[in-house]
Amino acid sequence: MNHTIYLDNAATTPVSKEVLDAMIPYYCEEYGNPSSIFYSVGSKAHEALANARAKVAASLGCEPAEVFFTSCGTEADNWAIKGTALKFAKLGKKHLITSCIEHHAVLHSMKALEKEGFEVTYLPVDSDGFVSVRDVQNAIRPETALVTIMFANNEIGTLEPIEEIARVCHEKGVWFHTDAVQAVGSVPIDFKKLGVDMLSLSAHKFNGPKGVGALICRRGIMPLNFMDGGAQERGRRAGTENLAGIVGLATALDLAVRNLDKKIADERAMRDYVLKEIQAMPKVKINGPLDLNKRLPNNINASFEAAEGESLLLMLDMKGICASSGSACASGSLDPSHVLLAIGLPHEIAHCSLRISFGIQNTMEDAKAVCTALKEIVATVRERSPLWHP
Repeated sequence: MNHTIYLDNAATTPVSKEVLDAMIPYYCEEYGNPSSIFYSVGSKAHEALANARAKVAASLGCEPAEVFFTSCGTEADNWAIKGTALKFAKLGKKHLITSCIEHHAVLHSMKALEKEGFEVTYLPVDSDGFVSVRDVQNAIRPETALVTIMFANNEIGTLEPIEEIARVCHEKGVWFHTDAVQAVGSVPIDFKKLGVDMLSLSAHKFNGPKGVGALICRRGIMPLNFMDGGAQERGRRAGTENLAGIVGLATALDLAVRNLDKKIADERAMRDYVLKEIQAMPKVKINGPLDLNKRLPNNINASFEAAEGESLLLMLDMKGICASSGSACASGSLDPSHVLLAIGLPHEIAHCSLRISFGIQNTMEDAKAVCTALKEIVATVRERSPLWHP
């Protein structure tokens, strides 16, 4: 194999050429500050920012005034959660609800708030990673300030029942935020139809640049400001806007939405091929929903009994194939995935797990290549393992 096959698109994606071409002028030619509106260079930057905001709104089915740009999805999550918590704490509401399989941007925000005297309910999930709508309903109390449930799980691809949860939250008068970082650009999203109050996204998950994201806030919903400083983002998010990055985000999202049907069809075909091939291997467990309509179209997560995940990754890398054993944001940890433990996997099986996530640059040849490699590598690792009993 003489080229790299990148199958970790849930971690990050390559920037599309069209996106890079759209960004470059804002580094060297149209380099004005969007807040400097009284001369042409600044006013052109201000116009580009407004155009990007409108493009994002059109792509997500929201209003331009509901789009607030951030540095990343993690910042958007922190702003939504901590800004809401602090806002409602003044009213005596210090209870928050989330799930036990959220990204660490959410879970660590919750832990930080617990240290400040907030109470957090961590909802369990079933064996496929689904949050129960009834559990959400039962957990809401008069002092609940916020419910936050991810749209799509970054490890096992579960698509949560976000519309139903939003309805429950609205019936109870509680704000609802969803971390949609893995979902935006991968599945259709209509912000108004979805019914959420706040939604987080990050450009580098859909072939945009790193270092830029957004928080979408429904009209009338606004958490307290997360950072102090200037009056950027209509006085809500201080700091000079990363204009080139924002233009890249808007361009990438526009491309992703316009090409979404083809992207989903291509990724599903690759995903389903690989799933069929690895399910034919001995002692393999597919993690996440087997109802593939309730799973991200590009996601595969599987456990190969007695074949330790890091060994599989290293041997795949030697063959030029990049995959993952879980969230890239937790890859430095030796602990098993909190997501896999939450769906009931024992530690020894969770340690034997692999995540494959396809992107727009991948082909069916890549899918076939990873299957061929996995059959060889899993057999080799198992032969060396004292835990393997065929």
